[in-house]
Amino acid sequence: MIYPLLRRVLFSMDAEQAHGIALSGLSFLEACGLVGLLAEPRVDDPVEVMGIRFPNRVGLAAGLDKNGAHIDGLAALGFGHIEIGTVTPRPQPGNSKPRIFRLPEAQAIINRMGFNNDGVDALLQNVRRSEFARQGGILGINIGKNADTPIEQASDDYLACLEKVYGAASYVTVNISSPNTKNLRELQKDEALDALLARLKAAQQRLADRHGRYVPLALKIAPDLDDLQIGSIADALRRYHMDAVIATNTTLSRAGVEHLPHANETGGLSGAPEFRLATTVLGKLAHALQGEVPLIGVGGITKGEDACAKFDAGASLVQLYTGFIYRGPALVREVAESLRLRGQKP
Repeated sequence: MIYPLLRRVLFSMDAEQAHGIALSGLSFLEACGLVGLLAEPRVDDPVEVMGIRFPNRVGLAAGLDKNGAHIDGLAALGFGHIEIGTVTPRPQPGNSKPRIFRLPEAQAIINRMGFNNDGVDALLQNVRRSEFARQGGILGINIGKNADTPIEQASDDYLACLEKVYGAASYVTVNISSPNTKNLRELQKDEALDALLARLKAAQQRLADRHGRYVPLALKIAPDLDDLQIGSIADALRRYHMDAVIATNTTLSRAGVEHLPHANETGGLSGAPEFRLATTVLGKLAHALQGEVPLIGVGGITKGEDACAKFDAGASLVQLYTGFIYRGPALVREVAESLRLRGQKP
């Protein structure tokens, strides 16, 4: 396997520098027709979710390709869908560096990126250049608010992004759960969430009429929620007929990693230590929703067995990020094949 050797080199570098080099290298291989050196054959396991037919149940989570600059290379690695972003209306640099920290002993990462991106217009230029997007590959676009937009005006940013990305997306994810933008998680609370979803769903209908195409809306939530908050979010998802919910984003918890270097860094923790918390929230949300809204499971998947646990908890699809960093394309195939076999069982 080539990836373990590449990972050794990449992990010898600063995490954010390695991230950029890895993505640029992947795009170079794809452009040269050599991405097959890394890729695993895609598992064929079609499933319909949100009215979309996905070629398999495994997607790439948002955050890896914030600007949609590497869609084709990533899509060649066996994913059934690619989610890009988080994108904001205007470009912004994000938080100061360093802002990504590896915890290799725990197969985990802490990040406080802060929605660093080149803005929605630049992302759309990249999407237009993507062969994957032009050929109808399933592309989610994850939208957020600019850091300097007051939280009271956050819905304006989400609406501005939705308006622009609607025609280019297979589905749109509304990210209100990053811990790295001040007060963003306040939008998960009752009145704020109600107001945001009301405006977004009204805009979705207008845009569907304008484009002659219905583009589903998914909501991405945090894992740091109590049972009352989970029930309240489930009620809002039903009330506004949201098309999906993605559970979950990174956690502020440091349970299980307190003793490791970098554990005291500010930011969201992802990877294996988040698995239990994210899957518990997923299961509680699935129980509250009773099949009325599809769930996409994210958080801590490092092997096929983890993905099956998400499936058993109620997820129709899963997404990878940190586990993919640690294990590479082999994890995509392992997870997709495990879910294919799990879905065949009575």
